[in-house]
Amino acid sequence: MGIFERYLSLWVALAIALGIVSGTFMPGLFEVLAGFTYAHVNLVVAVFIWAMIYPMMVQVDFTAIRNVGRRPQGLFLTLVINWLVKPFTMAALGWLFFRVFFAGLVDPATANEYIAGMILLGVAPCTAMVFIWSHLTRGDSGYTLVQVSVNDLIMIFAFAPIAAFLLGLSSITVPWQTLLLSVVLYVVAPLIAGIVTRRHLLRRGEQRLDTWLARSKPTTVLGLLATVTLLFGLQADRILDNPLAIGLIAIPLLIQSYGIFFIAYLIARKMRLPHSVAAPAGLIGTSNFFELAVAVAISLFGLTSGAALATVVGVLVEVPVMLSLVAFANRTRHWFPAASAAT
Repeated sequence: MGIFERYLSLWVALAIALGIVSGTFMPGLFEVLAGFTYAHVNLVVAVFIWAMIYPMMVQVDFTAIRNVGRRPQGLFLTLVINWLVKPFTMAALGWLFFRVFFAGLVDPATANEYIAGMILLGVAPCTAMVFIWSHLTRGDSGYTLVQVSVNDLIMIFAFAPIAAFLLGLSSITVPWQTLLLSVVLYVVAPLIAGIVTRRHLLRRGEQRLDTWLARSKPTTVLGLLATVTLLFGLQADRILDNPLAIGLIAIPLLIQSYGIFFIAYLIARKMRLPHSVAAPAGLIGTSNFFELAVAVAISLFGLTSGAALATVVGVLVEVPVMLSLVAFANRTRHWFPAASAAT
């Protein structure tokens, strides 16, 4: 591991601090950056995330993807956790904390909006950032690609009915532009670019590919740090203006994140999945598709609503939580059989 990856937690902490300070003292700059938005997707954030994902797509050995069908247990685990467990545990935790534990701290109407925002996060599994979490745990890049792609396909059909059921609404209009644009930006475009780049490099030999991948490693980490800085800069005013609300929302979100990861991770251990499949399977369920959740929260409840704030808090807690889980997964690699032994 290079210096960027070895001290990643430190760099992320500095990026968070830089984002909050910059957003506080240079609000005009972040207002301009916030304006580069289409269909609730911030295009500047998209560029940074693309910079993270593109080198990882070049790593994917696309001829090995066919092997996923020979060992589909990890894919089944991901789908069960994302669609049969996660949305319902998120709704239960939201109700427990804001209707019981925090009932005296938040008025009922606001509490309902916080719960709604949490539910929207729970029904939106991650599309983009999970690639970097898989990369940091040395996950099977081809397998991760299949897991994300199948989740995106299911999300097209399952997001609206599950969200409507848990929110107690008759129907929810899915922001198709947000969903489709995010999938294109974060999966389809980097995937095509990765295929083309990999083929081009392989024509010059394996050594050329290995050299390119080694040189591109800092790009992935720098893209992550730039994304974190921008996200915290864009939300600096909310962080400083609503510290109590953010803290209250963060508590059940943290419990949900760690709980879902350990459920998936321990089941994967019981199933004797290889670590390269088990770690991404746990991390996919923990991470969220925040663009979609934020877009739906704004359309249903308004820009300044408690639901929109809850989805934003989900964005803010995700990176530190995921880094801690990446570290845990890497330290427990010995819990799992080698990939060759598991197949």
